[in-house]
Amino acid sequence: MKKILLSLIIISGCALSVHARTYSTNFPATENPLSDGGQWINGAAAGIDWKNCQSTSGFAFGTQTGGGTSVYDDSTCLVGGTWGPNQTGQAKVRIVGSDGTRSEEVEIRLRSSISGHSNTGYEINCSVKSGNPYMQIVRWNGRLGSFTLLDSRSVGCANGDVLKADVVGTKITAYKNGVAIFSANDSTFSNGQPGMGFFIHDFSSPTNANFGFSNFTATDGSSTTQNPPAPPTNLSATVQ
Repeated sequence: MKKILLSLIIISGCALSVHARTYSTNFPATENPLSDGGQWINGAAAGIDWKNCQSTSGFAFGTQTGGGTSVYDDSTCLVGGTWGPNQTGQAKVRIVGSDGTRSEEVEIRLRSSISGHSNTGYEINCSVKSGNPYMQIVRWNGRLGSFTLLDSRSVGCANGDVLKADVVGTKITAYKNGVAIFSANDSTFSNGQPGMGFFIHDFSSPTNANFGFSNFTATDGSSTTQNPPAPPTNLSATVQ
């Protein structure tokens, strides 16, 4: 009897796709705190020591009082769930009014986390006060008021500008209207969630709804396609 032994490997010809996680919103509902069906984690609700974000149709903004002993209790909110370490966040600045407040800024958050009395991660901010322009990359260390300025530039944001930031490896980059402004390197946080925030600094009575974002998008990487390995060319048959 002849026995034929075949060495055979079957490989699918389909490519393997790896897709980034993406979240995008134009804030369609009026919510305080911001929720979008439970998507958002808010600073006061989860962290206690900070403030929540809120929204009206097409507009997200803060709830901070802007003065007193909790001067750094920024309105902060993060998109919940699990995110990859390489993250991008961007949002369009909306300014609808002005007042005498000393500092007003919009913020993108990356690799961030909020829990009771703890707020960590990276903040990329931009001032919306024309007389006080700045853009900063800041590391939040955890407790209220504990942060480290990593780098800054004398660049501000106006109505309609797009603030964007990404973190890849240890490099954090700030962008305005698609142009990279500057970068900083830090290895403290390797994971977390993207989000946004708003900051007011004054001891008067600021109006939170004067400024904010009209949309927000976050992603944790680019979609990639992985092709399967080529089929083997050394298949053989042995006749016995």
